[in-house]
Amino acid sequence: MTDVNVNESEPALPENYMDKLIREDVEGGVYSREICTRFPPEPNGYLHIGSAFAIHTNVEIARKNGGRFHLRFDDTNPLKEDMEYVKAITEDLEWLGCSPGEHIYYGSDYSEEICRSAEELILKGKAYVCDLTPEEVTSYRGTLTEPGKDSPYRERSPEENLRLFREMRNGEYPNGAKALRARIDMSSPNINLRDPILYRIIHAEHYRTGEAWCIYPMYDFAHPIQDAIEGVTHSLCSIEFKDHRPLYEWVLTELNIPEPPKQREFGRVNLTGVVTSKRYLRALVAGKYVDGWDDPRLPTLRGLRRRGFTPESIKAFVREIGMVRNTAMVDFSLLEHCVRQDLKAKVPAIMAVLNPLKVVLTNYEAGASEFLNIEYNSENPALGTRDVPFSGTLYIEREDFMEVPSKGFRRLTLGGEVRLKGGYFIRCNEVIKSADTGEIVELRCTYDADTRSGSGFDGRKVKGTIHWVSAEHAVKSDVYLYEKLLVDNEGPKEEGETWEAYINPDSATLLKDCLLEPLADKPQPGDKFQFLRHGYFCVDSRHSSDHRLVFNRIVPLKDTWKGKAEK
Repeated sequence: MTDVNVNESEPALPENYMDKLIREDVEGGVYSREICTRFPPEPNGYLHIGSAFAIHTNVEIARKNGGRFHLRFDDTNPLKEDMEYVKAITEDLEWLGCSPGEHIYYGSDYSEEICRSAEELILKGKAYVCDLTPEEVTSYRGTLTEPGKDSPYRERSPEENLRLFREMRNGEYPNGAKALRARIDMSSPNINLRDPILYRIIHAEHYRTGEAWCIYPMYDFAHPIQDAIEGVTHSLCSIEFKDHRPLYEWVLTELNIPEPPKQREFGRVNLTGVVTSKRYLRALVAGKYVDGWDDPRLPTLRGLRRRGFTPESIKAFVREIGMVRNTAMVDFSLLEHCVRQDLKAKVPAIMAVLNPLKVVLTNYEAGASEFLNIEYNSENPALGTRDVPFSGTLYIEREDFMEVPSKGFRRLTLGGEVRLKGGYFIRCNEVIKSADTGEIVELRCTYDADTRSGSGFDGRKVKGTIHWVSAEHAVKSDVYLYEKLLVDNEGPKEEGETWEAYINPDSATLLKDCLLEPLADKPQPGDKFQFLRHGYFCVDSRHSSDHRLVFNRIVPLKDTWKGKAEK
């Protein structure tokens, strides 16, 4: 029976190599229990777009096979983890529509079971307590071309190892004094099997268990045991863990786990112009190069959400990529394409002037105003047909006027005529400039009352239509325009090198005092709109207030990915 935490309304992905592997297990009767997958984040940071790929992959596998999906926090390192991240990760999964329901677990809850497993390996002669320092362990390990050498403590008896391990647990040794290691093969071509560390001593308070423990298992040892306890059938992970799979299987075999879970790998997804390394993300936040973990330029789910990306667009992005076997570099424009496709049928269009230029209609009655019924979206009138106030003083985009037009310019010029969106023809008769700077500050124009859009008039045509807002009714706002954060996907490569050389100086541009047409309801944080000709925008959840609207540009209207795909 399909578990309640798996959303059956999501469209199914076509079968891929991972599906085939799991289907073979199902048809072969490998498991007497239902298919179960899991997402095991360490609560020491925020989720990013790569995490969404892993989450959706696990959820989709569970859904296709009528199974269940678990969220398990890999919280076996007290030095980095915090409840702040647990809360954020849980909320992000809820927002994505990938809620695990009641299936939320913590690796730290299995501390006793994992410790008993370690003692079982000790008594079987498969694990020993080693007194080498971390540096000595590394030097003994060997290289890719040279075998390692045995620790001088490798031949301790099971009884002595058990005593020492229990003394470690009782807190009788300082950090780094001893470690529990697996007894496998120091000459293995796979370095991960050269007597890897299973437990280390860490005297630090854990965010959930306090000071109950001073020894903590390594991920490669704890993970297969946790999977087995929960009944996970397929431990799906990214490709960099492929060389760790033999150790995963060794642990389960030595502990005689019936119907053991299987580790299977998929490719890692990276995006152009963004960094998904948790270490790099933390450095950017700590160094205040960005506006926190939810900075709209970051690929964190918090950042994408604040910028205005939708869960539907992110899942469409994952579906578009499909299952990959190796590390894939995906153009960020694909994600932008997905959010455009999602928003165009959902959000209303409005007129917004980001770089205002004043227009005075000299033949419009002073103090008068009227409402023009404007259709913004012919495909879905419910999203954009409204009465918009019009008056004798307007603002248009500064780029929509050229005193001396260049070839092909189709908007307003001195002596030229243009249509106002949903309104009248206007003609520019005079240009007013600043005496100090020479900058154009005002256009004196006349309007033709017989050319109102939709009035059925017969007569001349104009080549261009421009948007506008009424000066008397305009709503002021600030607008952020975003470009990619990094010059490339790399961060500092040398010790002491800072991030300045890698940050795109034009990654965030703030436009002050932009003007919007008035809306019936005041926009709220998270509300999204299409600004005519500019793109899709979202009310910023952090900086907007009752006194000042702040918008983030989600994406411009131009779809570069679609052009590349068609080409």
